[in-house]
Amino acid sequence: MTTVRDSSVQDAAASLRAAMVGALRDMDAITSERVAAAIAAVPRHLFAVGEPLEAAYAANNALVIKRGLNGAAISSLSATHIQAVMLEQAEIEPGMRVLEIGSGGYNAALIQELVGDGGKVTSVDIDPEIVARARTCLDAAGYDRVKVVLADAENGVPEGAPYDRIIVTAGAWDIPPAWVDQLSARGRIVVPLRMRGLTRSVAFDRDSLGLASHSYRLSGFVPMQGSGSHSERIVTLDEGVALRVDDESQQFDVEALREALRSPRLERWSGAAFDLPDELELFLVTSAPRVALLHASEELVERGYFAPSAAKGVPALIRGGSFAYRTKRPNEETGGFESGVFAHGPEAEAVAAQYVDLLRRWASDHCRRGAARLGYIPKAAGATEPSQGLVTKRHGVVTISWS
Repeated sequence: MTTVRDSSVQDAAASLRAAMVGALRDMDAITSERVAAAIAAVPRHLFAVGEPLEAAYAANNALVIKRGLNGAAISSLSATHIQAVMLEQAEIEPGMRVLEIGSGGYNAALIQELVGDGGKVTSVDIDPEIVARARTCLDAAGYDRVKVVLADAENGVPEGAPYDRIIVTAGAWDIPPAWVDQLSARGRIVVPLRMRGLTRSVAFDRDSLGLASHSYRLSGFVPMQGSGSHSERIVTLDEGVALRVDDESQQFDVEALREALRSPRLERWSGAAFDLPDELELFLVTSAPRVALLHASEELVERGYFAPSAAKGVPALIRGGSFAYRTKRPNEETGGFESGVFAHGPEAEAVAAQYVDLLRRWASDHCRRGAARLGYIPKAAGATEPSQGLVTKRHGVVTISWS
C-alpha cells in the first residue's frame, strides 16, 4: 500500500522529471520523443541515493558515487544532460541488444526503456561495489531485466554479443579490439574518447577500414579502470606551470621550455573571430604534430603572467625550446572577440606564426559544429607520432580530417 508520504515523494519526483525533460529540450540535449519519454519515465532519485530530489533532477548535476583513496571520483552518476546527448547519438531502437560499459544503474534503466520488452541490456563494471549498487537500484526502480556483470570491460561481455549498440560511460583512451569484435554488422559504439587531452563523445559506425564517426559532442567522464586505463603525464615546467601530455611517445626539452618561460612574451593577433572554443580546441590539437595542454595556476593568471585560457588548460604548440598558446581580446570588428597568440622562446616568431595560421584557417574554413570527421582503424601499422591528423593508440589509430 502506498503511504501519503510515498505518494507525495512520487508526485514531486514526477514534477521534477517533467521539468528536467523541458530543460534538456531547451539545451538541445533531447532531440527525440523516445529519449524524452525514457527520461520522463525513469525515477532518477532512486539511483541518487541520499541526495535531495532537486539535486537528483538537476539536468547538469553529476553525482559522485565513489571516490578513490586520493579523493578523486572513480564512479559517478553522470549529468543527465550528458546521458541524454549520448542516447541521442546512439539512436537506440526497440528490440536492440545493448552493452553499457560502466555501471551506475540509471543509464541502463533509460536504455531498457528504449529497447523495450524485446530488447536486452547488459551493464558491465570492474568494481564489485558499483555492480552491487547498480543491481540494488535497478531492482528498486523495477528494472530487474537489466543484466549487470562484474568484469573488466576491456574484454567486453562476449556471452551477450553481438551488440547493436555499445555505450561507454567512462572516459576511454582507446577502443579495445573486443568492443569492435562484439559489435553487430550494423552496430554503433558511442564512446567518450580522449584525444591529446581532450574528450569527445563519438558515435562510431562500422566502415571498410574500421569505424567512422556519425557524430561527436563535448563530454567529460571519470577515466576507465582496469587494463584499459591510461594516465596522462604531467610535465612540470615551473611552479604553477605544467604540460599535460596524453600521447605516450611525445617528449619535450623541459629545460629549454623552462628557459622560454623567462623570456619576454610575444603577442600576435589573427584578425579572425574567436568562436566555438570546444570545436577550435579539437582542431588545434589534431592539426599540429607537437601539441600538449598548457596549464597555469590561477595565481599566475591573475598576476598577468599567463592568459586566462591557461587556467583550465589550453592547446600549446611546441617547437624545440619555444611554445605558443591561444588567447583572445575584445574586438567588435570580428564580432566580439579576436583570437590571438602568446609565444615564448627563441623561435617565438615562427611558432606564433604557425599558430596564427591555424587560427585563421579554422575561422575561414571550419568554424562550425561537426566539421571534423573522425575514424578509428584497429591495429594500424606504420603510423607514428607525432603526426598531423593521426593519433596513435595502443590498439589502433584515430584519424581526423576537417571539412
